[in-house]
Amino acid sequence: MVHKKESINRKHFLKDVFICSLGAYGGPEAHYSVFIDQLVVKKKYLKEEELVELIALCSILPGPTSTQTIVSIGYKMGGPLLAFLTMLIWALPVLIIMTLLSFLYQFLNQNNISSTGLRFIGPMAVGFIIVAAFRIGRKVVTDKITILLLLFSAFITYFIREPWIFPIVLIIGGIVSIVTSNEKNLWTPVKLNPQWRYLVAFVIIAIGSIALTFIWDNRIIHLFESFYRYGYLVFGGGQVVVPVMHTELVQLNHYMTNAEFLTGYGLVQGLPGPMFSFSAYAGGMAARGSGTFVQVLGAAAGGIGIFLPGLLLIYFIFPIWNKLRNIKGIKISLKGINAVAGGLISVSAIILMQKSGFSLENILVTIATAGLLLTRKVPAPLLVLFVLILGFSF
Repeated sequence: MVHKKESINRKHFLKDVFICSLGAYGGPEAHYSVFIDQLVVKKKYLKEEELVELIALCSILPGPTSTQTIVSIGYKMGGPLLAFLTMLIWALPVLIIMTLLSFLYQFLNQNNISSTGLRFIGPMAVGFIIVAAFRIGRKVVTDKITILLLLFSAFITYFIREPWIFPIVLIIGGIVSIVTSNEKNLWTPVKLNPQWRYLVAFVIIAIGSIALTFIWDNRIIHLFESFYRYGYLVFGGGQVVVPVMHTELVQLNHYMTNAEFLTGYGLVQGLPGPMFSFSAYAGGMAARGSGTFVQVLGAAAGGIGIFLPGLLLIYFIFPIWNKLRNIKGIKISLKGINAVAGGLISVSAIILMQKSGFSLENILVTIATAGLLLTRKVPAPLLVLFVLILGFSF
């Protein structure tokens, strides 16, 4: 018997969310298996068909898909407050850890420990991205149109590494998918009763943060605007946001080196919880140089900025989902958007391989990582630990 909202014990539900966060490795697809096991099979908070519907809803929305899915379950069980607490329990532990890891390079320097011990983390991270590109590409390429969209987005974003190009190619992917679908009655009108305050807050924060960057030249404001923008422009899991982050934070603004970026992305693979928590590391690294407090603020700007849009969108969309899911055009556009996202991830793997260098040891670490991940015989945390030991031992 599925729990009703009125009978939910919040403490018990949040404890189950925490259990999910401890076992959630490897991105959205792996996270869903944890949700099914803990929330559907063991605790019966909802049916599997309901979970699949929520996954479909969150796949349509920009932002961290698995995070929005579990937040939606919290909303279903106990409304906005429980949804917010679900977000905290799910994301906060790993956000704190990634904030601490943003001080890793300073710690090594202060203790005269060479950072060369981290040298294999970058090539390992490239292996993770290659596998993500392969798995997502295999999933999203279903016909000639999706193949062309994947190749188109990879080609364009390889040569144009500006932040504005990513939302444009994603929008083009959705439009092409709709135009070529030959489906009829795509936009059947439905009667909605939305809670506009959440959408208004979403838009005001987006526009207001952009305006503030022109008025106030403050690193924390700029970081919040960047990460908030990532949160509402990127569809899918943490792998999808990597090329966008890398272009802006490393190539354009030079907030950190390629090696430092890949170190954080590699380390987050060994931690449970949402991969978007990488934003806390990236935000902290980008705010270095002005003291510990400012660096922590940078990490908070990254973590809050990237998760906030998805939370507001869930608050706005979830109550009207039962009606929105009947709009065929929304589902069809996702086919093209996902194909474009596959292209973004594929080209990011190529670019990051180039940046890491093609030394024999780097290539071997990347190939070994990809091979072990594809066999699924070595858990990600053990792989990260082994690469750290390897780096500091030789």
